[in-house]
Amino acid sequence: MKSNIIDSLELRALGLQDLEQFNKLLRYAFQVTDNDLLKVGWNSEEIKQSKTPILKKAKVLGYFEDKNLVSQIVLYPMQMNIYGKFYQMCGITGVATYPEYSSLGLMKNLIKVALHKMREKNQSISCLYPYSIPYYRSRGWEIISDKMTFVLKENQLPNTIATDGRIRRVDHNHKDLLDLHNQFAIKTHGCLLRDELAWGEYWRWDLDDEIVAIYYDTNDRPTGYVVYLIENDIFSIKEMIYLDTEARMGLWNYIKAHKSMFTDLKGANYNNETLAFLLEDAAVKETITPYIMARIVDVEMFFKDFNFDKIVGQASLSFEVSDPLLEWNNQTFTLRFDKDKVSFGGKKSRNCVKLDIQTLTTMFLGYKRPLYLKQIGRLEACENTIDLLEDILPEGKVYFSDYF
Repeated sequence: MKSNIIDSLELRALGLQDLEQFNKLLRYAFQVTDNDLLKVGWNSEEIKQSKTPILKKAKVLGYFEDKNLVSQIVLYPMQMNIYGKFYQMCGITGVATYPEYSSLGLMKNLIKVALHKMREKNQSISCLYPYSIPYYRSRGWEIISDKMTFVLKENQLPNTIATDGRIRRVDHNHKDLLDLHNQFAIKTHGCLLRDELAWGEYWRWDLDDEIVAIYYDTNDRPTGYVVYLIENDIFSIKEMIYLDTEARMGLWNYIKAHKSMFTDLKGANYNNETLAFLLEDAAVKETITPYIMARIVDVEMFFKDFNFDKIVGQASLSFEVSDPLLEWNNQTFTLRFDKDKVSFGGKKSRNCVKLDIQTLTTMFLGYKRPLYLKQIGRLEACENTIDLLEDILPEGKVYFSDYF
């Protein structure tokens, strides 16, 4: 019965003619009501219009029955900094199926087709915000970053020093904001290089009252920004980035200038470092939750772009990889190191790591180190191999503040 239903469905890319059905399925699956839209200043027509660029710039795959959309997945073309190298990355969102079709395996098929499309476009890595960590783990994704939320009282703000720069409040699409984020992304592991599509997603569900304030140094160069909202005696930080210590101080001085307007300050940071260490009164509440998951789509392609750390002398290392969906990753990959040169192929090395694609991804993105992964049974390798892994993998955790 189920196979007969699947055989009767049409799998194809969505176009602008499918916009209404696309929006309808999203709203049903994610329980977005007209009241929810009104709260953030949207109406039904505006939300449909806002999704039009997605159908133009992204790729949306879906199953149709009698021309009716029943299941879909959205693929965003993006760029992500991985240890100084910008990778072509595919962001996955809009994963939705009507409940009466949920037991047919449609989404598993869509995900597999999507991964093939990514490989064709040289997108060797994919990221998503998971509605179910176990579900996406079973399909090859793994956690690579956390979101750390914090709550401070107005008397717990960081100690600062006076700066000579100035703050300007600007529009959401101000050129200095866009350029500043690009500068930050170029130097920050894990950060997205935001294009028009990424910025559209960044602002999609925000209130019009959210404010952007940019810090300019004495040369009138933008070096940091904070995105925030003051409401109900709460100063809420959406994002704060800075290129240097002066900008960090200048932004916190600006926040302190609002002390009479709030009792609590709430915010989030995405660099996997707690805020408490920067505070004189470190007795603050910080909550850590898994945020973004990733999976390597093509191991060989990913390795060839990766910035391995230099080692002394020569060495070789093999990775025996297992992947639940992609046959091209189910093999052994051998790397050979000669100081600053890396080559691929050749016979299997005595230094061999046995692991799944999930563990490979989280390890190469820096979320967990090789020794820890061995200690918890996520990979198999001898002590010498672990030492070599620790040497060739750069330090640094992912900064990922986007949501799509």
